[in-house]
Amino acid sequence: MTHPHSPLHTPFHSRPGTPIQRFKDIVLDAMKHYKHEHESEAHQIFRQAAGHTVKAALPQTINPDEETVPGIEHPGSTGVIYCSDRAMANGFSYAASHEWSNLGQGAPEVGEIPNAPPRPTSIPLPTDSLEYAPTTGVKALREAVANLYNHTYRQGKESQYTFENVCIVPGGRAGLSRVAAVIGDVYTSYQVPDYTAYDQMLSSFKRLVPVPTALDPKTKYRLDIAQTKKDIQTQGLQIILASNPRNPTGQVIRGNDLKDLVAIGREGTTIVLDEFYSWYIYPETEQDYGHSISSAAYVEDVNQDSIVIIDGLTKNWRLPGWRICWVIGPRNLITALSQSGSFLDGGANHPMQLAAIQLLDPAHVKAEKEALQRHFKAKRDHVLKRLHNMHLDVDIPPTSTFYIWLNLERLPPPLNNGLTFFEELLKEQTIVIPGIFFDINPSHRRNLFSSPCHHFIRISFGPPMEDLDKGMKIVIFCVDNGGSLMH
Repeated sequence: MTHPHSPLHTPFHSRPGTPIQRFKDIVLDAMKHYKHEHESEAHQIFRQAAGHTVKAALPQTINPDEETVPGIEHPGSTGVIYCSDRAMANGFSYAASHEWSNLGQGAPEVGEIPNAPPRPTSIPLPTDSLEYAPTTGVKALREAVANLYNHTYRQGKESQYTFENVCIVPGGRAGLSRVAAVIGDVYTSYQVPDYTAYDQMLSSFKRLVPVPTALDPKTKYRLDIAQTKKDIQTQGLQIILASNPRNPTGQVIRGNDLKDLVAIGREGTTIVLDEFYSWYIYPETEQDYGHSISSAAYVEDVNQDSIVIIDGLTKNWRLPGWRICWVIGPRNLITALSQSGSFLDGGANHPMQLAAIQLLDPAHVKAEKEALQRHFKAKRDHVLKRLHNMHLDVDIPPTSTFYIWLNLERLPPPLNNGLTFFEELLKEQTIVIPGIFFDINPSHRRNLFSSPCHHFIRISFGPPMEDLDKGMKIVIFCVDNGGSLMH
């Protein structure tokens, strides 16, 4: 239970005194240099959520709060789900979501943006579409995906993708799950920080033995390809899993680094790349608008190179509600994914697949891509400027995605860690994502204060500009007044 005098208990606007005094009270009430999660209420709230308890070296006895049915174990929620649940505990509801500013959402705005093609407003429902679709997806959509990748990334190459290299899946997580389900007992390399759902995937599919690599902010979270090759030799890695562009840091593997990473897929290691933000690349010159990134550009033989690409309509087409995504890879992989899909998810929505075909026309894609890059770059620059004006420059500004990885270490404690800052913002109807969710830690053994992501939050500039400004007013006020108390 929250202590009645806890700084997390009383909403900011309900505290007595001037804004500066109210913020000073927060800091003075909890001015502790916490060293362990047991000392922090925000961290205890997190640990008490189902699936987030520390995992011991031996299997736990049945926990009545988590295992309501014998043998059932909570896998833990992704960051967005946990934060949404905490927001609802603080009064958030989807029916009245306009009253809140959600800077934590992992989705782009879905409405009209300047110079983009009109948003789809209806879909046809032919009688055949009322039947189940194949678990690999509708053939015409698979062909459209293959043709788009060949047109965008493989012009002039002898080896071309066909529909046999494409599997349609009901969302990116379904794609990851299908891939994980067909992987054998192997060492699987992943990086910290990275996409939160990898934690649950690596925890749930027990045949994947997770092997972490900590990315260094001093090198802008760059994946060291030479070190990766050494790790393959010394640790026996057979799978490398990564998002590219990377969520949450907004960095991207490109050029020779991406070419060298793809080359590893010809040497006995499978590379699984989550490319959902492949259009969110922010050019510095006018001629670079409309270009995107994909490992498909460096694949030599589409049926021999062990490169697995996961992408879809969710982010790039700004259609997360459609749940139409795809996995691209060698033919024998697609056959295996069809089999795993038959017992995991049963396949993607049939009418939506048919409606998606026209959206993959290269001319349509070109218009969507250019409009998206201009609009989201403007939003990125707007948020970065507001943070800069408050003397909280982002250490490593994003060159891709729609996320800002913000370091809070310059704030006074206890506001200098992501979980506490997140809980305080909830009182002001603003949502961000604490950085610890991107510390992929399948065993959950690490003290949260030891996490390399502990002092970070992820701010999304996916929402419309007016929502961004509403949330930034709260974030910046907290940062500005909290920082001033350090002196």
